[in-house]
Amino acid sequence: MRLSIIVPVLNEAVVLPGLLERLLPLSRHGCEVLFVDGGSTDESVAMIKCAGFKVVPSQPGRARQMNAGAACTSGQTLLFLHADTELPTGAVDCISQALSSNLHRWGRFDVCITGQHWMLHVVGHMMNLRSRWSGIATGDQAMFVTRAVFDTVGGFPDQPLMEDIELSKRLLSLSRPACVSRCVTTSGRRWETRGVWRTILLMWRLRWNYWRGVPVDLLARAYQ
Repeated sequence: MRLSIIVPVLNEAVVLPGLLERLLPLSRHGCEVLFVDGGSTDESVAMIKCAGFKVVPSQPGRARQMNAGAACTSGQTLLFLHADTELPTGAVDCISQALSSNLHRWGRFDVCITGQHWMLHVVGHMMNLRSRWSGIATGDQAMFVTRAVFDTVGGFPDQPLMEDIELSKRLLSLSRPACVSRCVTTSGRRWETRGVWRTILLMWRLRWNYWRGVPVDLLARAYQ
């Protein structure tokens, strides 16, 4: 199994040094790593190219960027990784084992959220529990899927928010996700910058409204 790691970026110069350092060993051991830039105005693109990685330009929007990256890769399995998310040791083997049978054709990792606020640990724990119960994964959980299945469902929907939830719904028609208990680590900067409780309530409200059928463009404005 050749794994293609697709990383959408937009002005991520602050987190890129650590990310590039972590991805270099995976690249040297045969993983294909591709960054998809949505129009960065900082040093992101220069930093990525300096580290020896390929950068593909794209229209802004995480869904569009990830679809553009998938179209330019050659691996049999795709891993979509946020720039502020760190894979655990042995992640490639975890993915290979998770997809080794016909039970699962896609999956995600458990997530741990780093930060100062004690509620971030609870948020991560609840995300993992909800995902195991519902079969819905989030982008913070480093979703992975076989290329054949990704192509079958048409990739990520072209929408500005909740693209991970919609992709999960499409993939659930084919199989339940493999839930890897080993954690990816993601930054709690979004919660801490905007306020942890405020962000929790906002995300609950957005998800509830999404399930109610509120147009996603309206939800995206509220999220910003």
